[in-house]
Amino acid sequence: MASSPDITDLLMRWKNGDEDALERLVPLVYQELRSLARSYLRRERKDHTLQATALVHEVFLRLTRQGLTDYKDRAHFFGIAARAMRQILVAHARRHAALKRGGGVEKLRYGDEPGASVSSGIDLASLDSALGKLAERDAFISRIVELRFFGGHTIKETAAIVGCSPATVSREWEFARAWLYREMQGGSGGG
Repeated sequence: MASSPDITDLLMRWKNGDEDALERLVPLVYQELRSLARSYLRRERKDHTLQATALVHEVFLRLTRQGLTDYKDRAHFFGIAARAMRQILVAHARRHAALKRGGGVEKLRYGDEPGASVSSGIDLASLDSALGKLAERDAFISRIVELRFFGGHTIKETAAIVGCSPATVSREWEFARAWLYREMQGGSGGG
């Protein structure tokens, strides 16, 4: 994998219209995105039809279709890619639930670290709805959840991306998990 400055430099060149930069950028970020997608999809139901490669390709399509975003650096790029991955997975979960006519919505397992799981599953569509409400309340905390849960980033990586201390990310992550749990259980979430 290339170092961060190489990716950042290519992102800046691409933003400035250098199409060759995009050609050089894709192989550098592809494996990291694919690894992230595989890790995330391992937490999906066993008969899930979306594959890691397809998820990464869809992320690239969205990123290139939306035009040249002003990517600040490597971390910003991967943060935007994580958000795109979230949107794709939520749309996929909603389509799946609609096909089943409301029964057995897609469940995800989550834990404190990427790849970890707990015994209870999460309804992805409900999580997305709750995360939208959290974003209205506090966009910063919502971003932390997005990076941790959908992006698969560790506490330390998330802190680097959002520009704060790991202790702050850890504290906000714990708050967000409790708030989202209450919200998804039908509570006020006002804590």
